[in-house]
Amino acid sequence: MYKKQRRNGEIMTVKISRELKRYNHLISEIEGVYHKVALKLGLSDSAINVLYTICNYGTSCMLQDICRDSGISKQTINSAVRKLEAEGILYMEAVDKKTKRVFLTDAGKELAEKTALKVIQAENDIFASWPEEDVEKYLELTERYLMAFRERSRYMERM
Repeated sequence: MYKKQRRNGEIMTVKISRELKRYNHLISEIEGVYHKVALKLGLSDSAINVLYTICNYGTSCMLQDICRDSGISKQTINSAVRKLEAEGILYMEAVDKKTKRVFLTDAGKELAEKTALKVIQAENDIFASWPEEDVEKYLELTERYLMAFRERSRYMERM
């Protein structure tokens, strides 16, 4: 498949490789499974991401950690946190003028056990079922792709 893009008034043709199509398909499918899991567990994607990130740190973390680790916009995370706060799932405390720490309430810990921690357990079980060298290779290649794409993204221009 070829996509036409404009650059400096010229039309460029970019071929989408078979590998890129497969990669994009797999990423979309994985994201779709996470979305379905969130719905099955009765949560929005952003809410489960908030709980997941907090669980990744224990029972509390910095608000900026949730934004950074989830890859979700600050505005969306703030909306999800406010909603979860209103539901008594978590609360925030100011660390300083600009920094807030997010804590799970007892109800939040219960909810996290029934939701985010189930997801984490499933993910851990998958990695535990793979040979150690496969896990290392998968993580190594994923990190290599991330680093290469991050480097290339630095030089991308707006059209």
